[in-house]
Amino acid sequence: MNLVSVNAAVLGALALCLTGGCTRDAASSSSETLLAAHSGGATTVSSTDRHAFSRPAANLDVTTRATFSIGNAFFNSPWIVAPASAGARDGLGPLFNARSCDACHNNDGRGRPPEHGERPVSLVIQFATPTPGTNNEPGADPTYGVNLNPFSIGGVPAEGTVRIDHREIHGSFADGEPYTLLAPEYAFEELAYGAIADGTGFSPRVAPSVFGMGLLEAIPESQILERSDPEDRDADGISGKPNRVWDHRKQKMVLGRLGWKANQPDIAHQTAAAFSAEIGMSTTLRPGQSCTSAQNQCLAAADGGEPEISDEIFQNIVRYQRTLGVPARRDLDAANVRHGAKLFESAQCAACHRSTFVTGEVPDEPALSNQTIHPFTDLLLHDMGEALADNRVDFDAAPNEWRTPPLWGLGLQQVVNGHTRLLHDGRARDIQEAVLWHGGEAQESRDSYLAMTKKEREALMAFLRSL
Repeated sequence: MNLVSVNAAVLGALALCLTGGCTRDAASSSSETLLAAHSGGATTVSSTDRHAFSRPAANLDVTTRATFSIGNAFFNSPWIVAPASAGARDGLGPLFNARSCDACHNNDGRGRPPEHGERPVSLVIQFATPTPGTNNEPGADPTYGVNLNPFSIGGVPAEGTVRIDHREIHGSFADGEPYTLLAPEYAFEELAYGAIADGTGFSPRVAPSVFGMGLLEAIPESQILERSDPEDRDADGISGKPNRVWDHRKQKMVLGRLGWKANQPDIAHQTAAAFSAEIGMSTTLRPGQSCTSAQNQCLAAADGGEPEISDEIFQNIVRYQRTLGVPARRDLDAANVRHGAKLFESAQCAACHRSTFVTGEVPDEPALSNQTIHPFTDLLLHDMGEALADNRVDFDAAPNEWRTPPLWGLGLQQVVNGHTRLLHDGRARDIQEAVLWHGGEAQESRDSYLAMTKKEREALMAFLRSL
């Protein structure tokens, strides 16, 4: 693995290490827990190749591995236009961002923004009206719905595309070494159905990695809420708060865990929302087509039945994601990695990137039960400053608030996904850029990084590469 390229992948961690600005007491994250080898407990896998995020959890039994393989096939294969003889796989669109789950979450890893001239695939533009919709969900644009679909089936105009330009921002570290950030600027083009409504906000979001989500889903709510401090009553500068989101099955508000804004309660909801908005296919959890009243050809297009994704296939896809293994740590005995762990701690990164949880009982998935895991996230929302704010309120998440992202697997991103783009919109080209974008609650940690010597910055990078 190329050290420079991995450095970038790793750099995403630090940026996100600074997710909290993190001045809270991080005593619970000792150097030993920061250097734990088995990030996913007994689910941990030893793979370090391009399929490192796609291996089944190491402790799955034979029966579950068979189900895993079925889900894997549906996750990776493209869906097709209805009607088709392959009825289990038809119903794509009429409007969509991608033809398969893997097209956005390639090798179960992270997406990226489009290159110049490309239409976006693994970066999605999500919309929200000034007034929330039903159950406090983000309101859909009356013409374009919940997100912009740049692709379509025959006979249906695609909604449009987005052009991304960049403005350079220059700065330097305390030792004089310069850096350059790229601030993205978005312009909508080829809009087929007229203008986006006045007041509609938008948020560009790259597809996150999906491995380890079953373990995050299994963390007891009490462990997440014990660090919640929305009013910053302890005056430490960290005011992490939970997002409360709508559970379509339970018909009530519950704790959000997954997604850039913790806007989904579990894997099933996240998967159903992606099928509906980004592949254009219905499930029992998200029935019907996502066409708006302004899109007549979309409304008239053939569908693949209701639901287009059968409950059996849907559950196999969900279970596949739930039982993906987490890659093991590497190079933990290296002196610079151990030094980097201490710097991670002293910069208070661990105050938000919490190293350790213990999962609860998972009756239908015993492999995930009672696992000591090290995801480096608190699953809470934090103010990351105006520079990273989007234009979209997402349940209780304000435009400047983002969930602390997990850092496990960070050092393998370059190998698995072939790029090192980071942050919610992929603006950061490497970890260092991601760090330097952080403000708000992360300002003090960012300043700590700016003040480090080059040797210290390299040690911190070595630690992050070990994740």
